[in-house]
This record gives sequence, C-alpha cells and structure tokens, in this order.
Amino acid sequence: MIETASRAETLGRYIVKNRSTVRAAAKAFGISKSTVHTDVTVKLKYLNGELWREVRQVLDENKAQRHIRGGQATREKYRKKKGAEK
Repeated sequence: MIETASRAETLGRYIVKNRSTVRAAAKAFGISKSTVHTDVTVKLKYLNGELWREVRQVLDENKAQRHIRGGQATREKYRKKKGAEK
C-alpha cells in the first residue's frame, strides 16, 4: 500500500495530468472514492499547496460539467435501448 502522504500526491498528480474525476482516479488506483476525495481535498492541502490548487481547479471544472456528462450518459443509455428493440 502506498504511504498516505505519497498516495495523496500521487493521486493529485494523476488527477491533474489526466483531468480525471475522483471516481476515475479511485478506479485506476483500486481504492474508494472517499479515500481519494479525502486525500486530494484535505491531506494534499497541507502536503503540497500548489498541487492542491491545481487539483481543486480540475475538481471544480468536473463539478461544473457534471450535469452535462449525466445527460450524455442518459441519452446514450436510451439510444442503445432503442437500437436493441429493433
């Protein structure tokens, strides 16, 4: 297991580099979304303030776009369902 301080910075760099969501980072590292969120929003602030600010920007962007991604997922779901009925 990665040490907590190291893990927080590793997760932060991953999120910034890949413009990733918390959910995607959790899946990539095999840990819970709660752990990722705590590491990059609470612990990282005290470990590496500059990286924390960059991560915060990515997470704020993701939050602002969340309603759009949800709509796209729903549209795709019903498109597939309609195609399967034919």
